[in-house]
Amino acid sequence: MRNTDSTSDPHGGTAHHANVSHLHGAARGVAINPAVGRLHQALAQVDDLRRELASSQQESAVARKQVEILTKANAQLSGLAVQHEVEHGALRCPAWHMAELSLAAGLDADERSYVERLLARRIRFLKGDTIYRFGDGFDALYAIRTGSCKTVLLARDGQDQVTGYHISGDIIGIDGIASSSHECQAMALENMEVCALPFDRIDNFARFSDRFRYNLHKLLSQECSRAQTLMLVLGTMRAEKRLAVYLVDLSQRYRARGFSSDEFVLRMTRGEIGSYLGLKLETVSRQLARLQREGLIHVEGRVVKLLDRVALARLADCV
Repeated sequence: MRNTDSTSDPHGGTAHHANVSHLHGAARGVAINPAVGRLHQALAQVDDLRRELASSQQESAVARKQVEILTKANAQLSGLAVQHEVEHGALRCPAWHMAELSLAAGLDADERSYVERLLARRIRFLKGDTIYRFGDGFDALYAIRTGSCKTVLLARDGQDQVTGYHISGDIIGIDGIASSSHECQAMALENMEVCALPFDRIDNFARFSDRFRYNLHKLLSQECSRAQTLMLVLGTMRAEKRLAVYLVDLSQRYRARGFSSDEFVLRMTRGEIGSYLGLKLETVSRQLARLQREGLIHVEGRVVKLLDRVALARLADCV
């Protein structure tokens, strides 16, 4: 009788398959174990990276806190230094009449003395000199002691566009505050003398003096207002009104500085005035002649005399 027990048959198929399956399972175990090991190793590395990141974040937070403490301490020290200099500074540096400088308005004697010491550094420029150029680093404002200058931008067509006319008592360089570099160029229209006002010292003093901070904010506001007025002039007025506004504005500014408000010299050329007002040189000359024919002004070369300020102001009354 034939034996049906497959395990007793050396050639039985069942035993053979069992052995093969066992070998395959062992092979899979050998293949899986290294993968599991690599996985555990990767997880351990991730844990190490997490711990290092947490430690780094903690160190960064501590460093930021230290920077904040040092920054506040530095500001306090700067304020104390300014206060000490204001209250105990014995040096009295001569400057031009402080009433001409808007930043000094309403300051007490000690505060005015500090501003005067800031104005001790005087710089002279000849007619045609450049005070600062577009792209120059910003570190100071410039108070005009004597003379006048223009500020210009380079237009897309490569021509200079006059953006401002500045006289004694004005402060220039404000355009550089926002970006820490000057966005226009200032050029002397005559021999000038300016006083450099280091902006870091101005900023520290504004923290110490409420009145000085008010004056600084007022100055910035006035510059914004002047820019808006110029936009109104260029955008809505006829040529004769633009010129009337310009002459009335000059008259008022000269009067505020203690100069004659009825007769003054046009430091900018006809072409520069045209660039400032958005007019052609020929238009400026034609409108000046028209105002003279109407008896509002008298022009001789660059000297202008206002004959009828009331009528001229009425012509410019839309501002």
